[in-house]
Amino acid sequence: MAGFDRPLRIALFTYSTKPRGSVVHTLELAEALYHLGHDVCVYALDKDGFGFDRLLSVPHHLILSDSVDGDIEQLIHQRIQEFVDACDVQFSQISPYDIYHAQDCISANALAVLRDRGRLPHFVRTVHHIEAFNSPYLQACQERSIQLPNRCLCVSHYWQQELQQRYGIFAPRIINGVNLDRFSSIPNGTEIGLKQALGLTGNPVYLTVGGIEPRKNSLTLLQAFAAVLEHRPQAQLVIAGGATLFDYQAYRDRFFALVADCNIAVGQSLILPGIIADADLPALYRTADAFVFPSLKEGWGLVLLEAIAAGLPVLTANQLPFTEFLSAEQAQLVDPQSPSAIARAMLDMVEPSVRQALVQHSQAVCQQYTWSASAMMHLAHYRSVLSANS
Repeated sequence: MAGFDRPLRIALFTYSTKPRGSVVHTLELAEALYHLGHDVCVYALDKDGFGFDRLLSVPHHLILSDSVDGDIEQLIHQRIQEFVDACDVQFSQISPYDIYHAQDCISANALAVLRDRGRLPHFVRTVHHIEAFNSPYLQACQERSIQLPNRCLCVSHYWQQELQQRYGIFAPRIINGVNLDRFSSIPNGTEIGLKQALGLTGNPVYLTVGGIEPRKNSLTLLQAFAAVLEHRPQAQLVIAGGATLFDYQAYRDRFFALVADCNIAVGQSLILPGIIADADLPALYRTADAFVFPSLKEGWGLVLLEAIAAGLPVLTANQLPFTEFLSAEQAQLVDPQSPSAIARAMLDMVEPSVRQALVQHSQAVCQQYTWSASAMMHLAHYRSVLSANS
């Protein structure tokens, strides 16, 4: 173990440059490891050639992803192969890293191939959550990405238990964090311009981040918002984000059919700005009055920590993993299957006394979850992997 007390050379792999949860986790972890004195490089698939929407202190190697004429199975197959092809060449030409760490199913499958080819000795994977795929091919990819790593890590007790029960794998839990240098309640002067650009004139303004998709529970949230409008007709719901590998067009069609049935005006009551520039995201939180996130399945819920750091009251599902780090004093915890329960909580949480209490009680959560602490936990497991394979 002592031989690995030196700074480590660490390669982190993520499937995208778009700001999804596991991608944000990768970048924040990379920065935290770098600031602790380690040599870190991020490898990422880059679909549009624009790279990450933020400046990084750490080196990063972008692998341009080609378009795919085919279904999701062909897309996943090609994305894995793009990782393999690019890294197979590079890893044969450079001195090896100490740690190769995949943050998703795609990069984990690629690292398994590269390990079989002798390009790397071992690899680690973080399991953020487990999907339920109907496709045998996608399910097999997921199974391999969990069963083949030399060590799996996870981000919540809930997924730790799921990995133990489903696969017989003990995956140490590593905390997520929130970057308090980026997310705070202190205005930076861009809020007014952002509100004007997005048309945020509502009272109140509810925000959610993650796009329109099944596990974000977008349909049920929309039903709840329709009920809110009956009591607060000036309210607005902002659904930001939405970058994903998967095509949720059928679900989106149902969503917009419900928008029409409820006579909700897109661009007035419902604001859909799409992906928000990384530099604008902290200010976007500050333009809202409340954050609503009744998601059905998450690895953790990084956006909840970001919203709390920005000084917002938050609403989320009364289930794991959210209840691992949020209590009923710190968040509006609701039945995510009940539009009426969500609507009642949305109305309550913008009442001044309720809002103040939620914000006051939730602030301590941000101090418990830092990227520096997460990086230290990762390093302990990295060194354990190195020791076990030395």
